[in-house]
Amino acid sequence: MESQMESGPKIRAKSKGDLFLDVGSGGLGCCGWFIFLLLGVLTLCILPYTIWFCIKVVNEYERAVIFRLGRITDRKAKGPGVFFIFPFTDTLVRLDLRTVSFNIPPQEILTKDSVTVCVDGVVYFRVSDPISSVANVSDADFSTRLLAQTTLRNVLGTKNLAELLSDREGISHSMQASLDEATDPWGIKVERVEIKDVKLPHQLQRAMAAEAEASREARAKVISAEGEMNASRALKEASLVISESPSGLQLRYLQTLTTIAAEKNSTIIFPLPMDMISQFMRK
Repeated sequence: MESQMESGPKIRAKSKGDLFLDVGSGGLGCCGWFIFLLLGVLTLCILPYTIWFCIKVVNEYERAVIFRLGRITDRKAKGPGVFFIFPFTDTLVRLDLRTVSFNIPPQEILTKDSVTVCVDGVVYFRVSDPISSVANVSDADFSTRLLAQTTLRNVLGTKNLAELLSDREGISHSMQASLDEATDPWGIKVERVEIKDVKLPHQLQRAMAAEAEASREARAKVISAEGEMNASRALKEASLVISESPSGLQLRYLQTLTTIAAEKNSTIIFPLPMDMISQFMRK
């Protein structure tokens, strides 16, 4: 009796507060071996009819966990390929090892700075340990979906709105680490978590749009003022250069006349040179 208890499945702790089933190969016991041999003889007696129930085929992306009279026959899942089972004593459970994705339904979350947002995402996971996925949880797929929703709420509840909008990659990595740690006893490997969309309230969207518009207008005014200041400095330097050379003023005057004439205007005003006006002013 004591040896049978030691050879059966055990419950042991992987971490503090985390228990999971450690599946052992274990013996069938006297009663189990008697039933197994009896049903084995019955299978051999009607072998032509039971041969189709004894041979099983598992695809490359699948694994099979076999229960014999309620016990897992081996610590390793079967497959891929063809193998033999006993139809009356063995029960086969198929598991798909391909990566599966599912959408996290939109969740209304209260951020750290008391802003209500609606967030949804997508999770990619696969079965890494078929035996643990069958023995430690009743429905690994459904349990992972529920855990992803609660993890999304818990992680985003510790973030500000600015962090939620700007640091999506960091939030995704944090969620992936939390989910992967929680689903490891279930034989599930979480490969990737992505935040799809963050929906803000309409009033908050208008407030953020007004803030962004005011910020852009302020930057535009600053840039315009800096441009006018640079232009005035350039004009000041140009006036100092022209004042040092009177001939430069004449050349500038002729260049201005050339520019006016090129525009094909009907009326052209010729300004008088400053030297001529200064002579009349002296008289």
